[in-house]
This record gives sequence, C-alpha cells and structure tokens, in this order.
Amino acid sequence: MSKYPFESIEPKWQKYWEKNKTFKTTEDESVPKEKRRYVLDMFPYPSGAGLHVGHPEGYTATDIYCRYLRMNGYNVLHPMGYDAFGLPAENYAIKTGTHPATSTMANIEHFTQQIKALGFSYDWDRCVITCKETYYKWTQWIFLQLYKRGLAYETDSPINWCPSCKTGLANEEVKEGKCERCGSPVTRKTIRQWVLKITAYADRLLEDLDELDWPESVKLMQENWIGRSTGGEVDFAVAGKDGKASGDKLTVYTTRADTLFGATYMVIAPEHPLVSKLTTDEQKEAVAAYVESAAKKSDLERTDLAKDKTGVFTGSYAIDPVNGREIPIWISDYVLISYGTGAIMAVPAHDERDWDFAKKFDLPIVKVVASKEEAASLGGGDEKAGQAILLNAAKDEAAYRKLVEAHPEIFNVADACTSADGYSINSGAFTGTATKQTIKDMIAWLSEKGIGKEAVNYKLRDWIFSRQRYWGEPIPLVHCPACGVVPVDEKDLPLVLPDVKTYQPTGTGESPLAGIDEWVNCTCPKCGGKAKRETNTMPQWAGSCWYYLRYLDPHNGERFCAPEKEKYWMPVDLYVGGAEHAVLHLLYARFWHKVLYDIGAVSTKEPFRRLVNQGMITSFAYERKNKTLVPTDMVEEKDGVYIEKATGEKLERVVAKMSKSLKNVVNPDEEIQLYGADSVRMYEMFMGPLTMSKPWNTQGIVGINRFLEKVWNVSEKEIGDIDIFGTLDDASLASARKTYAQTVKKVSDDTASLSFNTAISQMMIFINEVSKLSVVPKVMWEGFVKMLSCYAPHLGEELWQKLGHDGTVAYESWPAIDEKYSADDTKTIAVMVNGKLRATFQAASGTPKDELEKTALAEESAAKHIEGKKIVKMIVVPDKLVNIVVQ
Repeated sequence: MSKYPFESIEPKWQKYWEKNKTFKTTEDESVPKEKRRYVLDMFPYPSGAGLHVGHPEGYTATDIYCRYLRMNGYNVLHPMGYDAFGLPAENYAIKTGTHPATSTMANIEHFTQQIKALGFSYDWDRCVITCKETYYKWTQWIFLQLYKRGLAYETDSPINWCPSCKTGLANEEVKEGKCERCGSPVTRKTIRQWVLKITAYADRLLEDLDELDWPESVKLMQENWIGRSTGGEVDFAVAGKDGKASGDKLTVYTTRADTLFGATYMVIAPEHPLVSKLTTDEQKEAVAAYVESAAKKSDLERTDLAKDKTGVFTGSYAIDPVNGREIPIWISDYVLISYGTGAIMAVPAHDERDWDFAKKFDLPIVKVVASKEEAASLGGGDEKAGQAILLNAAKDEAAYRKLVEAHPEIFNVADACTSADGYSINSGAFTGTATKQTIKDMIAWLSEKGIGKEAVNYKLRDWIFSRQRYWGEPIPLVHCPACGVVPVDEKDLPLVLPDVKTYQPTGTGESPLAGIDEWVNCTCPKCGGKAKRETNTMPQWAGSCWYYLRYLDPHNGERFCAPEKEKYWMPVDLYVGGAEHAVLHLLYARFWHKVLYDIGAVSTKEPFRRLVNQGMITSFAYERKNKTLVPTDMVEEKDGVYIEKATGEKLERVVAKMSKSLKNVVNPDEEIQLYGADSVRMYEMFMGPLTMSKPWNTQGIVGINRFLEKVWNVSEKEIGDIDIFGTLDDASLASARKTYAQTVKKVSDDTASLSFNTAISQMMIFINEVSKLSVVPKVMWEGFVKMLSCYAPHLGEELWQKLGHDGTVAYESWPAIDEKYSADDTKTIAVMVNGKLRATFQAASGTPKDELEKTALAEESAAKHIEGKKIVKMIVVPDKLVNIVVQ
C-alpha cells in the first residue's frame, strides 16, 4: 500500500482554487430562481485564539452541501466574513497596548489562513469585515433610517451594567445574572442610552415565525422571549390620609382580572417614578436603603422564584377598584420596572411569589378562584352539586369560613392554585361565573367604569443599543443646544471612528470618545452652530444584523446593496450556526430586516428561510467527586485510572465544553498537520448527526485517515473502460455495481438532507466492495470521485486529475441515480394479525401476493394468534406487509 500524500495534495489544490477563483459567484440571469441557492454560515468573531475544531463543523457541512448543489446545476452563493467590532478586541488593546484595529486585522489574517487550509469553497471576493469604514458606513445608514422612523430614541434608564467591562448590556447579554462576555456579576445603573424600539415589531416578529423552516426549539425561545400576553390594565387610586382617592393612581397589568377581589396588597418596583411620592416620612430611611440594595442586583437575581422575598412598606395605601378596600403599597425587587407597568396587584392565594411575600410579611390571603376539582370534591364527585355548595357559601363570609374549616384538604390555599378553568368565589356579583368568562366580564366592567381596559403586554423590552466603549461603530448623531439631536447628513457617512491612544473605559457612563475634543466638538448639520457628537458607540450586534445583505454587493459604494442583486439571491436558503444565537442575533437581524422591508430596501419579509443549528463539538475533561473539573495537564493515567497529579484523587472522565482553562481545546492546525484537512472535514461529519453534540476523539480521525488512504490505494489500481450497464458474468463486478448504485442513491439523498455521517458510512461500504476488484470500472470510479470531492475536496480534485481530466471537478455533473441497480433485492415483510405486528420475514422484491400470504400464515409467531379463529380476509401490501384479519 502506498502512502496517501495529503501533505502535497492539499496545498496544491488550495493554490489552484485561489489562483483560478474557482468559487467566484456571479448573478447569472439565465439561471432560474429555483436553481439559485444562498447558503450562509454565521460569521466568526476573530479572536486571538484562532479556530478550534468546533468552528469548522458548520462550515464543513455547508461546504459539502454547496459543492453538491453546484454539481447539480445550481448557482450557489457561499460567502465568508468577520464580525470584527466589540469588547474582546478592545479589552485586549487595554491589556497589551495594541490598537484594536491592529489586533483585529491580525486575527482575521490568521482565521482566514486556517479557514482556507480546510478547503472551504467560499467566494473570498465577497468577504466583509464589519469594522471597515466601507462596511460600517452602511451600518450607520441603517441606524439613521431607524432614527428617522422613530425607532431609535434616547433615554435615561436603569440598565444592566457590567462593572468589569464598564458598559451597559441588553437583557439578552446577561446569562444567569452575569455578563455573557466576561462572566462578572451584573448590577443595575441608570445612564443615558440609545434604545431601538424593537417592541414596535413584536407582533410581526411573533407571527412571521410560522413562515420559517427553523427548529421548533428556536421558534419557541423567540416566542417566549417576545412573551405576548392578553389581559387588562387596571387603575388603583392611591388613598389620601382620609382614605379617599388622592388623585394619584397606580396602573397594573394583569392577565387574570378575575382575581381582583383577591388583591390584598400592591407591590411597585424600586425604580418606579412614584416611589418618593408614596413613601411616608416614617418609611423614608428604610425605603432609601432598600432601593439602593436593589440597584446592585440583576433582573435574573430579582425574579428568581427560589430566592427569599424581600421588601419594604411605603406607608401608603391604594384603593381596590372592585370592592373599595384599602390595601398597602409595598416595594419589592421581584417586580421589574421593565415589565408591564412596574406595579402589580398581589393576589397571594393564586400566585407563588405573592404567596411567599404575604406569608413572610403576614399579609392577608383571600381565595377567589375554586377549581373544578374542588367543586367536584365538595359534591361527592358531582361538579355541579359542588359548585352550588361553593356559591351558596361564597355569598356569606361566615358560611364560607365554616366550609374552609370543614374541608381543609380541599381548600388548601398554600398551593397557590390559579386555575384558569374553574369558578369565581368571594367575588361579589361575579361569584359563580366560570373563570374564563369572569376575565372577559371584569375587563368589560372596568372599561365601562373608566378604570381599566383590555391590553396586550410583552416580555420583550426595547433593545439597549449604545455602549460606553471605543471599539464600535460611532452613532451618527449630533447634540445641538439649539436644535436638539440632529442626524449626520447621509452624504457625510461614514462618520469615522477616531484614532485614540487610550481605550480605557471611563466607568461614568461616558465612552472613551468623550475625551477627544477635536472629534467630539463639531458643527450642527442643521443650523451650523456649535455642537457635540454622540460619544456612545453601537454594540457588537449592529454589524451582524445585516451582513448577509452586504455579501450580495460588497463593493458597492452608492448603496448597501443593489436592488437587483438583493432580489436575485434573497432570502437566505440555508443558514447554519450555533443555537446560542437563538434570541440575540436572530431576533435583532429579523427586526432590522423588517424595517428595511418597510422602507422598500429589501424584497422579503424575513431574512433566513431555513435555519439549522449544528451540535457542539465537545472534548473530554476530568471531574472530581465534588463535580469540579480539573485541567487535562493536571491529570495522569495509571492502569486505566485517571488521577489528579497534585492530590492523588481519582477522577472520572466526562464530556465537557472545550475551554482554554481546562486545557482541552483541540487545535485544527495540529490535526491538519498530522492527518490532513480532508481527514478533519470528514471526521467532523462522521462523528454523528450534524445537529447533535459529540466529543472529539483522536482515534476517530485516525480511522477516517485510514479510510482516505484506502481510497488512495484503490486509485492506484487499474481503472478500466468496463461496461457495467449490461449483463455481468463476474459476480464480484455485479456486486460492486449494485453497491455503487446504492451508494449514489444514498449519498445523494443524505447529502441533500444534511445527513453527512450516514453518507460517509455508505462510501466506506463502497470502498470495501470495490477494493476486491482487480480492475475498477472507470465510470464507477469517476462517479465515486465526484461524490467524494464534496466531502474530501483536495483528494477529490487529485483523483479527478489522475483520471486524466483537466481543471476542477467542482462543476462536473453529479452521478445519476440508477434505480434499476440500486433497488434492494430483498424486502422485510411485516405480518400483522388484526392490525398488530406479530412477525416479520424476508422476501425477494416483487414476490407475488399468494406467496406472501402462504409465508405469512406459516410464521410461527403469527400462527398462534390465528389458531382456532376464522380468517375473514387477508390484506397484502406488496413488498411491505400482510395483515390477517380474524374473528
């Protein structure tokens, strides 16, 4: 066996592709719309660490698919670029003194070399880099369109603040109460911010999900994040010292207006604008201390159901609009100013958080909803009888109290039951009405009285868009004392980021740009007077919101994209990336795209038709008994047992995320050097289904490398012009022909459906079969080489050249599927008795009906279910099943 020379093959073909621009894409109008495909990878952030083996997984999948499409006559757009603004580069600059632009471009160069070394068929002429002025000119232009449509506004608001990064964070950037980027605990801080009004598009973002071929889990995450609910807004008058309405009011949003009679106190957020007005002199000190404490907590910490409830009484009372009772107004951090109205009516009998709060502070609990189960229990199983008992007792408080005392097992208020399918009790004129009807009737009554109305609410908050950092797109706005906020004229874009010597964030809410007087001081575009530029910059997400559009026309200096090119390619047919972007990037990109659609800049309502999330490639790590992990370089193996070097403790090997701290990151450069890029590509696809997570195992890539070596050795055999389409006397050749035909069919079907691991398995079966031949038919080998070239492109190109062909294999026609030879010779036939599976047997394809019936009746497992019974009829589905119907 000769050695497979990947070391010389791979550089050779990479140079060929680059020199000949093999994968350069043009808008060929002769290609019909149905034969065009836009296949997109989520572009990377070019960190200094470079790629690890997890990065190329999705890239390899799309590359195989694109190569397959080209061979099937499609015009394919498959670009690559870099998400280059953001905190990592700036923090690196602060640490090392290297300008972010310098380190970013060096990282991009390294990433590009690594990506090219894997043989991906990108059109590199379309590469975009978000920190380039020619790119962010159009990011700024899109921002101005948002601003002009009232979708960008300035506000002083409490935001998530990372004390380490010294910048504000959107809710989506906070994970488990910590900064997603650096892991520091997030606090709250009120500063001046620019905000994008994504809530104006909430309904459309929700409704249009139905049109998308996306994983249901991703759709559900977006639905939950948007969090649309229908309910009512209710006004609670604030009571004066005389107990009568003072003129102030607290408005609450509730989805359960039927529980208003059960409200026993109110709670407002610590940031509520009426806090100071509602706080009495006696409570000022306690309230001030509580408000200060709440500001140090993240939203996640505040709303954690498991946490101990805290709060303080304001000293004031509100008047329940349905019964006129005075109820105390409390402050608690479990209420957020960013959700609803920042105030709630607390119904402790029917809400777990309210229940916990009421029990801690000894506040009243009144049950106003009884479930059907409670009614049925009271009525001895008769729901209507039980309901009558409930209604009669609920009309008289004393009678109701006796009923509760007599049936504690039924009236367990502590379960905080909130049945949406029960009956109102203790609710005045609404008592006895079914819950769903009570909600409607109550909102109608409130509307009629002018103290409430039907309302829709969302969990989605407007997008905190500005960052108090340097390395981001300047926001193209000017602050003029006379004119207010004025947009920079579009003809003056881009507003270029100034070169600075220090990138240290101020931590005061101002970005480092604020200290550059020659850049900040300017003239107003409207009146020509003295003005100051906006010093906050855009978040990292800005450039990634629309990059897929710039790929269509990356060198256009007049528009972000020519309309004819946008219509030629959009929407993206397949978008592949990590599930971690389910909310952040995908929701933001959809929002921007819809705005561009509304102004006529794009022709589609949605940017990404189909989405696939690749699984994570993990690695092995070592775990102590206390579940903490040990870096791999601190572990040694003795007789199959893993031991921590420092302590001698026995460790368990587990699968974990690749991490620099655990020293378990696998560098693709090293794997390519040892086994070749084609081995790395094929192993990543062979590990398992694309969407599943799987651990990297070096023995696996060794096996793939051996397979490719076997392919190379087959190519060294005699390749002959043998006619394989007629009658074959040679049994080995006939067997190889059948395996080849089955391989074409399976690799075709599996590549089209992104089932790459099973396609590779079938190719292995073919190579094992064809290895037995002394002479390999040329037509068969050419077809296999074409299929292999999608998966192992360097080897595929070399084998194609060895077959005597000039140029690239990339645009050759995909081998045709021959159903005549690919069909299975045998079929598994199911034997059913009265529709239940009782046995199976093998039969030749096309076996006549009467023979199938005889064989089915003879099957022992089926016969015992037929014995002594009359056969009414037999239903035969050729090549599939026999169903014996008996009395």
